[in-house]
Amino acid sequence: MKRRGFLAGTAAAALALPAVGRAQSSRVLRFIPNADLAALDPVWTTVYVTRNHGYLVFDTLYGQVGPAGGYKATPQMVAGHSVEDDGRTWRLSLRDGLLFHDGEPVLARDCVASIRRWGARDGLGQTLMQRTDELSAPDDRTIRFRLKRPFPLLPEALGKAASNMCAIMPERLAATDPYKQVTEMVGSGPFRFLADERVQGARFAYARFQGYTPREGGGPLEWTSGPKVTHFERIEWQIIPDPATAAAALQTGEVDGWERPTGDLLPLLGRDRNLKLELVYETGGCMLLRPNHLFPPFDNPAVRRALLPVVDETEAMIAVMGSDPALRRVPCGFFPPNSPMASDAGMAVLSGQRDYDRARRELQAAGYKGEAVALMVPTDFPNLKAASDVAAGMMKRAGMEVDYQATDWGTVAQRRASKKPPAQGGWNAFCTAPSGDDFAT
Repeated sequence: MKRRGFLAGTAAAALALPAVGRAQSSRVLRFIPNADLAALDPVWTTVYVTRNHGYLVFDTLYGQVGPAGGYKATPQMVAGHSVEDDGRTWRLSLRDGLLFHDGEPVLARDCVASIRRWGARDGLGQTLMQRTDELSAPDDRTIRFRLKRPFPLLPEALGKAASNMCAIMPERLAATDPYKQVTEMVGSGPFRFLADERVQGARFAYARFQGYTPREGGGPLEWTSGPKVTHFERIEWQIIPDPATAAAALQTGEVDGWERPTGDLLPLLGRDRNLKLELVYETGGCMLLRPNHLFPPFDNPAVRRALLPVVDETEAMIAVMGSDPALRRVPCGFFPPNSPMASDAGMAVLSGQRDYDRARRELQAAGYKGEAVALMVPTDFPNLKAASDVAAGMMKRAGMEVDYQATDWGTVAQRRASKKPPAQGGWNAFCTAPSGDDFAT
């Protein structure tokens, strides 16, 4: 099985907001993110809550427009670029007025160090670095790539909205080992991270950076493209893992937005005339079960394939988003519906009657010996908890021994980076839900 995970359909990604601007009078935006912010470094991890935090604190050389614009890259920190030598030499010029939160100017050498650190972790970044003969800063305003062969997607790589983001930070921070977290949050983005107000598991705060200069022109703000004009003096992230409590806080005006309301609460929120529901990801969130290919039993491709006859995308989507068929798209392959590369090729394996007898036979033929599957389950992330419960039931019914490890999303995000065996703090599987746009780009 060559897929990186067992696909389980796409779920609509909704955002709940007040229909009237309660926060604008106070210039403070109070918001419930999709999970606790356990890691601060958007280069070290791919989790979305860290990426979203990263786009407040850091800036990128290029931005990216959404699907309507073909996911194209647009200049953000750069004023522009030139391409020479038949596409093998790129010169990127920084725009005026770029400052870090510590008051120091953003220099090309900061960008070079940041690109190198990002290029060690990000998949597309690794490809770019493999194509690069030399990455240098000939002066304070110029970043130069000398490539082994043309790489037309260079702006898209540096500006992709998907994790990992190419966060530009001071050279002294970018010198940090890419496999260790940067703990000092000094960026050049529109907001400063208020580290002294951090209450882990409860609240994170940001203040508008007075030294930030939005780029001029470039069209309206779309995704991460265009001028980032700040409308609030302060942003507060409130961590409320219980969905009912989060919904109540939204309805009473204690908070102004909720990034990922659960499917069972959408009808309630939709009936509230003071609230507005917005679909933020047209391609949805692709729910999947991610097996660890390093250790038994999932190091055996035949074991992974044996589960395909029992993957029930509809069951998973109902558990995550409820019974409304408008909130799910099944069947779903690697490239989700509504994305430019959507395809039905090979989808027959995920459709039709699910066959547990066949799965048990194939597991036995694959040599499965009853090894426990350490399934990490984030109980504070309702959508992933629901999907994990379905996955656990599926594997048990197929005859697998499941070690259901209830934990929090922050711990999952930390442990999933481990390459140790499950018995030494590693893992065998977990559920996650990357945006369909990430697969499309």
